[in-house]
Amino acid sequence: MKKIYYLQTCDTCRRILKEFDFSGFEKQEIKTDSITVKQLDEMKNLSGSFEALFSRKAKKYKEMGLKDIELTETDFRQYILSDYTFLKRPVIIDGNQIFIGNEKKNLEALRLYFSK
Repeated sequence: MKKIYYLQTCDTCRRILKEFDFSGFEKQEIKTDSITVKQLDEMKNLSGSFEALFSRKAKKYKEMGLKDIELTETDFRQYILSDYTFLKRPVIIDGNQIFIGNEKKNLEALRLYFSK
């Protein structure tokens, strides 16, 4: 499977989508086409945890006081399913490879992967 989960209004997502050749990848805009339980579980299987997919930069994370409580894997899963802003973006899947978010180490791994 070659798939990208992204947010159209996110400048960083748009920049990353322009930087690499993602022809052949299916793109899913997560605000207009919500991720399903099955899709999230597939992402978790590749990433190792729901926490790895969870964005602590989401405004709602602070607004809801989530930073002040200890979240479980079940909590991370539920919050991601309840609101698209809790998913780190973009999530890029190529077969068994997954790249999550826009952190520097993730972008470097993506560059190495696509330079092969």
